[in-house]
Amino acid sequence: MSLTQNSIMLQGPDAIRAATILEDCVDQLCVLGRIMPTSFDSRVDAVEMVQSELNQLVAGQKDLEQRYQTILAKRLEMRQNTKNEMKLTEIEKEVVESGHDLKNSTHVFGRSLRQNPLTGDNISKIQADRTFCEDVMGDTLSELIQNCSFQCLIESVEREKFKKAKLQETIQKEENGRKRVRELQRKLQDIKKEKEQDLQDRKGMIAHIKDQLQEAKARTNMEGKYIKKSAEVSIAQTQKRCTISEKQAQDEIEKLRQQVDDEERSHSEIESYLRTHHDELETKEKFWQEKMEKDVDAKQHELTVIKAANQKDFTRLQELTKLYKEYEQVVVEDRIEKEKARRKADQEGIELKASIRIQAWWRGVMVRKGFGPYSKKKKGKKGKKGKKGKKKK
Repeated sequence: MSLTQNSIMLQGPDAIRAATILEDCVDQLCVLGRIMPTSFDSRVDAVEMVQSELNQLVAGQKDLEQRYQTILAKRLEMRQNTKNEMKLTEIEKEVVESGHDLKNSTHVFGRSLRQNPLTGDNISKIQADRTFCEDVMGDTLSELIQNCSFQCLIESVEREKFKKAKLQETIQKEENGRKRVRELQRKLQDIKKEKEQDLQDRKGMIAHIKDQLQEAKARTNMEGKYIKKSAEVSIAQTQKRCTISEKQAQDEIEKLRQQVDDEERSHSEIESYLRTHHDELETKEKFWQEKMEKDVDAKQHELTVIKAANQKDFTRLQELTKLYKEYEQVVVEDRIEKEKARRKADQEGIELKASIRIQAWWRGVMVRKGFGPYSKKKKGKKGKKGKKGKKKK
């Protein structure tokens, strides 16, 4: 087969074989379309056909249910008797696969029960599918005969896939819409029940509030009378407390006046004491000021001496540092010279060993090949002829 830009091309023998097969299929589909009835209702064995199909579906459904029950019992037994995670994982996978198969089988079984295979609709659908297959195979056969390609078959399959995908999308949207409608209806019922319950609760709350309002009115009247009497008693108590407080305030004022006199007397005595000691403190201040000046001069002299010593030590340190660097340079150069000499000696030793090995190898080659002094001596031609003559005699 060879690929082109737009279609897949078949070579001659492959195209002939494919065309022969397609021609046979088209003929069989044509014959099938001519012999197929429009409905199975008039056939005698129609009920037996339906009964046989139903028995097969029921038997398959029972087998799947029995297998699912068996796997569930096995999983329960393994959970109780074993703790092997790998085995538990395997049995869980089997349960999931069996459940998926049972679900698909139940869906097919229900759809088969909903559909009647004896009606004309199923026959019409089969006829439409047969006609589609016949047309597609006929077009493919013509294209194979003319162009040795089957692009129309690929395009037909792609169109059917697209139609099926659109149909599945429409069915999915319809199912989602139905689920959404059922969900909204359920929510509407829940909201309706909630609102009815809320209305009943509000009515009960209104009745309860009315009762509380009547109680509040009666209680307010009683509280008003009580507050009025309580206010009169409170006013009398407040007047009495004010009289007592006024007397206590006057006593407190007298006490504070006495304390002010005592404080003034203490202030005058403290002031005289501070003035007396002020002169003594001034004398001590002069003494300590002079002592501080002397100490500062002494410390300044010591600082000057220390600075001179530090400068001398710093100069000595610089000289020693310079001398150390010179010695270090000499040592480094000496080490470099020694390392060069050692490397040179190692290199000469390596070259000597290599030359000895090369000479030994070359001597071996000369011996094996017979070069130079190790070559074999060849005899003259006359000697060879003499030997041949002797052999003839």
